[in-house]
Amino acid sequence: MVATQHRSPAPPTAAPAGDGPDAAIEVLYDGSCPLCRREIALYRGLEPLRPVRWLDVSDPLLTPLPDRQRAAFLSRFHIRRQDGQLLNGARAFIALWAALPGWRWLARLAVLPGVPSLLELAYRGFLLVRPGLQRIARRSGTPDRTWPAP
Repeated sequence: MVATQHRSPAPPTAAPAGDGPDAAIEVLYDGSCPLCRREIALYRGLEPLRPVRWLDVSDPLLTPLPDRQRAAFLSRFHIRRQDGQLLNGARAFIALWAALPGWRWLARLAVLPGVPSLLELAYRGFLLVRPGLQRIARRSGTPDRTWPAP
């Protein structure tokens, strides 16, 4: 059996070269998903340890992308590092947690041998139930915090 690797679409915009502990990251998230909006609002309420750019890929006016690219970005959580490397799924969450106060401990734990693979399995499981959870969140009518565009 041949293993397949998820390939992320090309980045929507060019990123500056260079990377390091203070390098900026770009968070590519689904702003049309009530679960995603709530989670991103939680993260955005923190003062990041390095620059973070929040990019709602669900909004074609904010982020012009071909439909195929947009669908790929909407299907999984993505981070683009300053060096242009795209991370998705659990590895993207780990990169974001490393940039946020109060979450760095989780990022340190998450990079221990075997942990990223376990987190990725959990994330894939979440993606299977995400549509149902989105329906519940939409029906609950609980307002999520919204943030002004940067």
